[in-house]
Amino acid sequence: MKCIAIFLSIFIASPVVAQGANANSASSAVGTAGSVWKSVSNYLVRAAEQMPEADYAFRPTADVRSFGQLIGHVAGAQYMMCAVALGEKNRPENDIEKTKTTKAELVEALKASSEYCARAYAQSDADASAMTKIYGQDHTKLWVLVSNATHDNEHYGNLVTYMRIKGMVPPSSQPRR
Repeated sequence: MKCIAIFLSIFIASPVVAQGANANSASSAVGTAGSVWKSVSNYLVRAAEQMPEADYAFRPTADVRSFGQLIGHVAGAQYMMCAVALGEKNRPENDIEKTKTTKAELVEALKASSEYCARAYAQSDADASAMTKIYGQDHTKLWVLVSNATHDNEHYGNLVTYMRIKGMVPPSSQPRR
C-alpha cells in the first residue's frame, strides 16, 4: 500500500515538472520522492546504529541475509541507483555487502551512500525527467529515485522484523526526536 501511495504522490505532483519547479520544493516530484527517501534513510541509519555489533550476524533463517548483510546491500544499492539517477559511473551493487563486515564499516558505508544519494534527490524535476538505463531498461531518473526509496523501504521492513525478534523497538516506532 505504501508503494501505491508513493507513486500516486509522485504522479500527482508531476504537473509541476512542466512548470520547472525547484527540486527542494515540497510540491516538486523529486522533492516528494526525496522526502519519502529521506525519512526511510534516517530510519535505516538509526537501525544500523542501534543494533548491537554482536547481532550484525543475526539472520532469522539460514536462507536470508544477516542484519549486517542487509545494511551492506542497502548501501551498495543506494550507490548504484543514485549513480544512475545522477548519470555517473556506478560501482557493483554488491561491493559493500561483500567487503564490509564490521558494524563500524557498515554504518559508515550506509551514511556515505545516503550522503551520495542526497545529491541525486537534490536535482531538478527537469533533470529527473531525463531518460536513463537501469537493469537493461529505459526509465526516467525520477523512476530510479522512486525505486531507490521503495527498495530502501522494503529492506527497512526486513530490519524492523530482525529488531523485533531481538526484542528491540525499531526507529519508526520510537518516539520522535
